[in-house]
Amino acid sequence: MTRINNVDMGNAAAFANEVKKDKSKAIKTKKVTGTWNLEAGQPQFSAVLGHAAGSTEIYADAPPFLGGSGQKPDPVQYCLFGLAACFAQTFASIAAEKGVALSKLSVSAENEINLSPVLGMGSEPPVESAKISVTASGAERSKLLEIEALARQRCPGVYCLTHPVRLETRLKTE
Repeated sequence: MTRINNVDMGNAAAFANEVKKDKSKAIKTKKVTGTWNLEAGQPQFSAVLGHAAGSTEIYADAPPFLGGSGQKPDPVQYCLFGLAACFAQTFASIAAEKGVALSKLSVSAENEINLSPVLGMGSEPPVESAKISVTASGAERSKLLEIEALARQRCPGVYCLTHPVRLETRLKTE
């Protein structure tokens, strides 16, 4: 089992071969179901995320100025975490595909959020832009720029921010 940049190249190649034979194998469903905590003093939202090696419980809490206790990261931080992690995974995988062993990879994602629309006091977009910053080493700058451009093209998190994604909401009552 060859690992480059902490990417299992054997598993990645096997999956790519499966998809070459049957493109429907590339379709994966992701789902998160969480619960709002109605008890004061506790983080406001929690969910159990299932993954190949088990499950992980995560919590979110609004900052105090929005009525939370600030005990856990807020939902937008999780969004940015997902974007940064997705971009890093895509970058590292593309580097591995190209035989580039990275000696460092750090990714940050940031945005400014205007909370006036959230408070019902405006109609401007709450978020107008996001920024990803990458620090990488292990190859010449030109090669790292090539990998960055490919990561921007292939990263699902980047796609979600740069293309309209159809959203449906459904309310169930009990």
